[in-house]
Amino acid sequence: MPAVQDRAAEGPPRIWLLVGEKPGDNAQVRVIADALGLPVEERRVAMQAPWVRGKPRVRASLEHIDAQRSDRLEPPWPDLLITIGRRLSMVALWVREQSRGRTRLVLVGKPRRLARRFDLIVASAQYRVAPHGNVLQLGLPLMRVDPAAVAAAAEAWHARLAGLARPLTAVLVGGPTKPVRFDAGVARELAAQLAALVAEAGGSLYVTTSRRTPAEVADALAAALPHGTPLYRWAPGATENPHLALLGLADRFVVTSDSVTMMVEVARLGRPLAIFLLPARGRFWRALGRGRDLDAVPRLLIQQGIAVRLGAPFHAPRVAPPDELPRVVARIRALVDPCGAGTDAPRAAV
Repeated sequence: MPAVQDRAAEGPPRIWLLVGEKPGDNAQVRVIADALGLPVEERRVAMQAPWVRGKPRVRASLEHIDAQRSDRLEPPWPDLLITIGRRLSMVALWVREQSRGRTRLVLVGKPRRLARRFDLIVASAQYRVAPHGNVLQLGLPLMRVDPAAVAAAAEAWHARLAGLARPLTAVLVGGPTKPVRFDAGVARELAAQLAALVAEAGGSLYVTTSRRTPAEVADALAAALPHGTPLYRWAPGATENPHLALLGLADRFVVTSDSVTMMVEVARLGRPLAIFLLPARGRFWRALGRGRDLDAVPRLLIQQGIAVRLGAPFHAPRVAPPDELPRVVARIRALVDPCGAGTDAPRAAV
């Protein structure tokens, strides 16, 4: 790697932000890129069909990506690459090989293999990562929403939502994962609890699904929700998604526990939040997710007084979620400018 003096002469470091097809993942790394205060080039990578949900064996490789739908990956190679997740970590490792080890790698999340090849691993509470010099352990994930985008959506949707009775409860629905069950039966239980909420406190509901919501769950909700409840069914390319508008206009929120992104977005907006805890499939499925503690983020939000379980009284957050982004930025800047790093930014172990 060039000396610091050489780097200063060359100008700012070349930084790539490697993003994929998961909006929540992309949001986390974009937050970091925006906070760095350095020029960043975004490279988008698409997966071949079997690997959109499939889990390839982690190694330095591009065999799993769809090159025709991806941005070109070619020299000059970056000095620093920031990415997230298993599939993109493989691309990052490949870039490092092409640069003959010169590219520094920052990975958000738990590496599935080859952890020592990453210069920095940023892991929030749901990831079980062994302590090491290249690991920065956080509490909550870094994602947040753009206040300007929320305000613009709220203005655009204000008239359409004005007729709904207050308090307006936005219900943000995710989908099943291997360790947790979210089928039609669970959807009916959610709808029953929502109906009880409205019956007791008045107001109205607005329910939105996401890209991971199965059709059977959306169908069960549509049949079981109180009559007249608006239900938005997510669809690819849809332009009328009310999600951002609800973040700006709803009085309180219910979020299913599978969706770390939606829980943390609401929490960082400082809005009353209730979490609907999805049932576990059993010990076998929990064991398959041994690299993650899927209850960690809901548990942390509830313990800190930022959220409640659905069924408990809503309240405004008792504390603001801690902002750990400056710690992350300091560690990353130390990788490209060790002499300018602060006390919280020791050089990561390779």
